[in-house]
Amino acid sequence: MEREGSRAVEVCTCRQQLYERGADQRARIPKRYRQCVFESFDITFAKDESRLSLDNALMQAKGFVKEYPFVKKGLLFLGKPGVGKTHLTVAILKELMAQKKADCLFYSFQELLQQIRDSYNPVSLSTESGVLRPVLETDVVAIDDLGANRVTDWVEDTVTYILNYRYNQKKLTLITSNLPDNPKDVQERSPSGKYRIGDTLTDRVGSRVRSRLYEMCSLVSIEANDYREQVLSHQR
Repeated sequence: MEREGSRAVEVCTCRQQLYERGADQRARIPKRYRQCVFESFDITFAKDESRLSLDNALMQAKGFVKEYPFVKKGLLFLGKPGVGKTHLTVAILKELMAQKKADCLFYSFQELLQQIRDSYNPVSLSTESGVLRPVLETDVVAIDDLGANRVTDWVEDTVTYILNYRYNQKKLTLITSNLPDNPKDVQERSPSGKYRIGDTLTDRVGSRVRSRLYEMCSLVSIEANDYREQVLSHQR
């Protein structure tokens, strides 16, 4: 094709789609989330403060992509299930791969821990180093649903090792969690108003991990209702 009197080669739409699909697979983005982009992040259903919170989260996600690779911190998305934390995280990865050609990787917290555990099995074809190497070395890694497992010494040690390594190597990490960040939030969510041990992010991942997250991630707290419950359930 020609542009302003000069010829240029443009990748056709079908080949671009094949590239994007391959990039999604290499980044381990689950099929369910491969359609998640900034343009499809719906905030129209929300009102007042909820809409402001969602709009702020969207702006911070877009700002992260715009400033990459010069951003100094990753992002920690906190909020109740269904507010769009995973959607925004995947959208960031897709934009970084498409615009900035960054190497990206997506892992759910539970899946990552399970793969590391499986590597200890003598009949497994994987090794711990083989599982961890991409998580440690990839430019941008997203860990979805941090704290989904109850904390044990092994879990805390494993997550601390991953985060410490990425922090020291100046690798950017995106984190999502459904857990509130402090006991006051737990009291507001709990019907009895009573704080229960194990209900905050710190309780689930340990104080060492939460302390490291303060240093390596900017907090993005999303205060909104469950999109799946409020919108999608009424479309069926």
